[in-house]
Amino acid sequence: MATIKDVAKIAGVTVTTVSRVLNNRGYISDITRKKVYDAMAELSYQPNEIARSLFRKKSNFIGLIIPNVSHPFFAELTNYIEYYAYKSGYKVLICNSYKDSVKEKEYVEMLKRNQVDGIIMGSHTLDTSDYLTPTLPIVAIDRNLSQGIPFITSDNYKGGLLATNLLIDRGCRKLAHISGPLELNTPANKRHQAFIDVVTERKVQYVVKPANLDIFESYEKLAKELLTEHPDIDGIFASSDMIAATIIHVASSMGKSIPGDLKIVGYDDINLAALIVPPLTTIKQPIEQMGELAVNMLIDQIEGKVVELENVLPINLIERRTT
Repeated sequence: MATIKDVAKIAGVTVTTVSRVLNNRGYISDITRKKVYDAMAELSYQPNEIARSLFRKKSNFIGLIIPNVSHPFFAELTNYIEYYAYKSGYKVLICNSYKDSVKEKEYVEMLKRNQVDGIIMGSHTLDTSDYLTPTLPIVAIDRNLSQGIPFITSDNYKGGLLATNLLIDRGCRKLAHISGPLELNTPANKRHQAFIDVVTERKVQYVVKPANLDIFESYEKLAKELLTEHPDIDGIFASSDMIAATIIHVASSMGKSIPGDLKIVGYDDINLAALIVPPLTTIKQPIEQMGELAVNMLIDQIEGKVVELENVLPINLIERRTT
């Protein structure tokens, strides 16, 4: 395997000059730079990125930890994070945690060992905040990791208000809300709180069913149980578009017409929402803006700038044919 010394010998320059070319430090003439690159190509030399990052004290890699990249919301978010990171000169190491606290911890430690410049955390279990070091720049998405760690979220409470009021305004008299796991302290819990506030104020019957939003396989069973146990439900506010899509499928298989017998509002406005039959009414999160802001805030921290701790982005109600 070729070494930096071999590159220097072939190029006819010193090891220090090769190092300066690799790390883009100091003045190097175009002729010398070409000699080094030609020698690297001839030897198929690959620089040691970890060694280079130690030398520069910067790797231009950031870590992204999410529950499940196959989930459409996180797939879209990951796409935007990678896009804006690359535009800013950074590459992204993607880690799927599947909400496993042991796996999350192992990934955080792995990212530290690989000298990432910072971490975007889109996943959080009940016991992760003890190992998230404040010395490593971190931005959380829809998670309150700990005091001092900035986070990005959307206006979940307003989203819950819009969704619940819309169902009641469309004539629904018994509502169900499928929430995320309420034992986790996340900003998304405000969707549930808004639902409770509205149905209480407007004196409407309701049912709440918590769900694990990252396990697709559980959606159909939950939807069947809900509609079987409460056949008189005529409106559902689901905390994700994927759950809402499953409810449409299950309700249709049970002979319910949508929106005639059952009206449904989802959350996120993933690309799939407009393609579901019937197209889904939903609360639109600004997924692209969340990804771009996460990257920019992380880079600001890496560069030693002060960032806002709480960043709440606006949402919109997108009404389609399920209401």
